[in-house]
Amino acid sequence: MDLMCVLYIVPTLWAGFLIWKMVEERRDRECYIVDFQCYKPPKERMLGTEFCGQLIKRTKNLGINEYRFLLKAIVSSGIGEQTYAPRNIFEGREGSPTLSDGLSEMDEFFDDSIGALLSRAAVSASEIDLLVVNISMLSALPSLSARIINRYKLRHDVKVFNLTGMGCSASLISLDIVKNVFKSHRNKVALLVTSESLSPNWYTGNDRSMILANCLFRSGGCAVLLTNKRSMRDKAMLKLKCLVRTHHGAREEAYGCCIQREDEHGRLGFHLGKTLPKAATRAFVDNLRVIAPKILPTRELLRFLFVSLFKKVINNKNYSPKASSAIGATKSPLNFRTGVDHFCLHTGGKAVIDGIGMSLELSEYDLEPARMTLHRFGNTSASSLWYVLSYMEAKKRLKKGDTVFMISFGAGFKCNSCLWEVMNSKEMGEANVWDDCIHTYPPHSLANPFMETYGWINEVQDPNSYENLPHFLK
Repeated sequence: MDLMCVLYIVPTLWAGFLIWKMVEERRDRECYIVDFQCYKPPKERMLGTEFCGQLIKRTKNLGINEYRFLLKAIVSSGIGEQTYAPRNIFEGREGSPTLSDGLSEMDEFFDDSIGALLSRAAVSASEIDLLVVNISMLSALPSLSARIINRYKLRHDVKVFNLTGMGCSASLISLDIVKNVFKSHRNKVALLVTSESLSPNWYTGNDRSMILANCLFRSGGCAVLLTNKRSMRDKAMLKLKCLVRTHHGAREEAYGCCIQREDEHGRLGFHLGKTLPKAATRAFVDNLRVIAPKILPTRELLRFLFVSLFKKVINNKNYSPKASSAIGATKSPLNFRTGVDHFCLHTGGKAVIDGIGMSLELSEYDLEPARMTLHRFGNTSASSLWYVLSYMEAKKRLKKGDTVFMISFGAGFKCNSCLWEVMNSKEMGEANVWDDCIHTYPPHSLANPFMETYGWINEVQDPNSYENLPHFLK
């Protein structure tokens, strides 16, 4: 009898130990955000209406038609007067940038955000095990990641990834790298640094598809501290639930719709093509197909399955979502609000936000963080998602147990998304990039001052008449 008990108990204990070990190892592979710090450039780098007029005046090869296009673009962009630009633009050197301009722009961001983040999280630079840096349009030698290592004296064995050319979706690509490293390396701390360098990339020509980038992109950046350490789990802000990446670079129209190139006069710029909305829609739909089963409750998936079968029975061949000419032209048959509490959308422009909102049937409350971020900070490329998340923090929207769905788009063409779970909201909103202005948002009106100041350009009938030219062109 004793032998039988032993033969029964020992395997049971062993199985229990293996299950416990598997659970513990899975916990060690989790990806947590400890803290993050968005960058706010100094006030002297703020792009007001008057300075924008001066900047346009300096671009000598623009005509009345180009001015009208610029006015229409900036008014419909959803961007306000408090966004930021690089220093060389304020110094009048946007047409002749230097490597030093790009590096000093990055140094200002590094000094402000990385230092503040490490100090607030009480983490020393020597504790960083993994560094991932994504700056798409500035490639320096040594790399920008090496510049950070030298500046903060990181350890000699730190694992380093330096990404370029990944566009506005680079944050989630960097996050995917961190997540995968955490799966095989326990008790690690990672620093993710995301920004964009505008200093050497301001377009000075008159190609409309490239002028548009000047209207949308603004200076910004964010440093994010992540870990899979058990000892830091209790003070973690967010836990990564899942992440999905979609890349349509094999399609020619998707590859070429958002690309850096030279115009016919050899001036370097960022081309935004007419096929961009269509490419974005296709990538968006494909991404949703993969991530939906991971984040939506079973009842919603069963409802979708039932409705799909019913539609097939009645031969409704147009039910399935198809790519179209604009993001959100077709509504998603799935209700994403059944599995998501907050939506953190890429601030690619007003049309992008409106399109995603229409596609997912989101309310104005859901879209408010993205709209206000676009208005206050503009499109800060890959870092824009973190400004949107900061807005939610500042408004005290995030509660423990809530889920946050992030969606980003980028050149290539790419659509990346992920889902976070809020772990701790007690300290959220402290030392926030929105501190000085959150009480004014959302404003009663998002009226654009550019139309009030320069709207009379549309009344000029004869662009060849000197008397009819705007005063800042004479």
